[in-house]
Amino acid sequence: MKGKNSKPHVHVAAGLIWKNGKVLIAKRPKGSHLEGFWEFPGGKQEKGENLRHCIEREIKEELGIEIKAGKLFLLVKHEYDYKVISLHTFNCTLLAGEPKALQCQEIKWVDPARLCEFEFPPPDMLVVETICQSSRCLYRLRS
Repeated sequence: MKGKNSKPHVHVAAGLIWKNGKVLIAKRPKGSHLEGFWEFPGGKQEKGENLRHCIEREIKEELGIEIKAGKLFLLVKHEYDYKVISLHTFNCTLLAGEPKALQCQEIKWVDPARLCEFEFPPPDMLVVETICQSSRCLYRLRS
């Protein structure tokens, strides 16, 4: 039960879609909240929907591709002035199609080491930092 002053809590699913060692990012559409920021594609969970179905549905709507949601990579809770979001980020497998920017300004396949060159909203930045730390560790192991 929400108190009088409690903020709405929104669950968002985002996908880490990998291809040839690069991850797909999308630029938020004009006129949207956080317009122009980059993000990992995904969207809001609908009532009664599980998070894996949510990310698979959102990716099909936004990018026109089919994916399979795998393991949860990271859960980030972030409080804005007007709402709280829980960002559930999943590693995803591309099953079919070539991504198109259907509901975003632009998409890019990015080397994990270059993610810090893009401006992400605060919850996504924690995901970026975790990916970059993992990449550096993997790089050190290979060196």
